[in-house]
Amino acid sequence: MGKLANDELLKKIGDQFQDKVKLVGEPYGLLTIETGRDQIIDVLGYLKNDPVLQFIYLTDLTAIHYPGSERQIGIIYHLHSLVNSTRIRLKVFVNDGDVHIPTATVLWDGANWMERETYDFFGVIFDGHPDLRRILNVDDMEAFPMRKEFPLEDPNRVDKKDYFFGR
Repeated sequence: MGKLANDELLKKIGDQFQDKVKLVGEPYGLLTIETGRDQIIDVLGYLKNDPVLQFIYLTDLTAIHYPGSERQIGIIYHLHSLVNSTRIRLKVFVNDGDVHIPTATVLWDGANWMERETYDFFGVIFDGHPDLRRILNVDDMEAFPMRKEFPLEDPNRVDKKDYFFGR
């Protein structure tokens, strides 16, 4: 089967979910859509189980932090349809105080480790996850290191004082 065009893919998703998904863009030809946390499992399940689309491979699941925006935490899913040679990106944005989202382990067993990593680095809580705990950082760590909450440089470092650089 040939490559599925983005406009055909967007039409199929739009027909199924009407106003519950919206087009974000097509950077570098990668169709990117946004949906809400209440619909994400339905959208992912449709993309995986539809006999034409067959997005059976979860390539990546991660997050991003936009500290200045209204919806600060974005959860990003990359799916690949090996049959159609097509990829798609889905985004779900949540507020910083409410970082809960349903787990994708009900669809892909491989989402287990990706969700644990996303929890470990961004603090996203995947409701229904079978074993949500830190995977790379120490267990008693309280911060989430990939969030942009801390200054890039330590203001107390003496080797970064301006007078050392003639300023």
